[in-house]
Amino acid sequence: NTPMASPIGQEKAGPAGVTLEDFRAAALGHAKYMDDRNIDVQIIGPRPFLMLGWMEPHLLPAWTRYVNDMIHQQCQLVPDRFLGAAMLPQLSDAPDLSDCLDELNRCVTELGFAAAYLSPDPGGRRTTPGMHEPYWYPVYARAQELGIPLIVHGTNSLDPRFRVVPHNYQLGFYTEQYLAGQFLSHGDVFERFPELKVIICHCGGGLDRFIPTDHHIAQKDLSENLFYDTCAYDLNFLEAAIKQRGVPRLLFGSEAPGSGRAVRPETGRTSDDLVPIIGAFDFITDDDKIKIFNENPARVVPALAKIR
Repeated sequence: NTPMASPIGQEKAGPAGVTLEDFRAAALGHAKYMDDRNIDVQIIGPRPFLMLGWMEPHLLPAWTRYVNDMIHQQCQLVPDRFLGAAMLPQLSDAPDLSDCLDELNRCVTELGFAAAYLSPDPGGRRTTPGMHEPYWYPVYARAQELGIPLIVHGTNSLDPRFRVVPHNYQLGFYTEQYLAGQFLSHGDVFERFPELKVIICHCGGGLDRFIPTDHHIAQKDLSENLFYDTCAYDLNFLEAAIKQRGVPRLLFGSEAPGSGRAVRPETGRTSDDLVPIIGAFDFITDDDKIKIFNENPARVVPALAKIR
């Protein structure tokens, strides 16, 4: 296999058959989907299960650049609605993530991206160093210098035990995101990089079963460094996550569109329509809701404050 050139931005169909008009129509349709769910601005990044960190190493840089070019194209088409988050060419068996820095720099300094994605285990075989280990330090250091947050989202898992489960990549999301939160909170990453901000998707995967003062929970203040989005659709889980993580560390997030298209029987709306759900929660105040919907995201992702 050889890498293909990116077709994005070409007036005629490129290798993937995508024209600029095709892309514009898709971007406007995406924005309409957001309108229907009362979402003003969305950070868009790679589709996690298509980050393909398990592919042949010589193909990954071209695929990464292609994906980031597509993200940038969509942000340019509707600049007041979308901010980019970079995919990085992560290799599980690399000595560290130094090879990701050129693409990170390009996306932030040339394309204006607001964040970058990291997969806790891009190869999908659980051989990647834990997110507290030096393997990750080059990207942590550069993200801190650039003043952008890192968004942690699981990708594919190649664990053969998962075969019985439909859409089993979701298990990779859940397990790797929970482990990432454990490693980051118990390790010394934020002592080394005190201005680094990390957002773990889907409320962090799993929740903790211990009380806050238990020694199994990291007994340190992570309120300026480690954050979680609200992208969870079961109401009991989402309520528990907000109560456990705490309002100051929650940022509104919803896959729109994404895997939340199942319809809630009680509302007739898709489950990714989270604004009225969180807005109706009576265990948090109106001020708390403003923090989750607006203030916290703008604080953690500085670029959001410029277009909100």
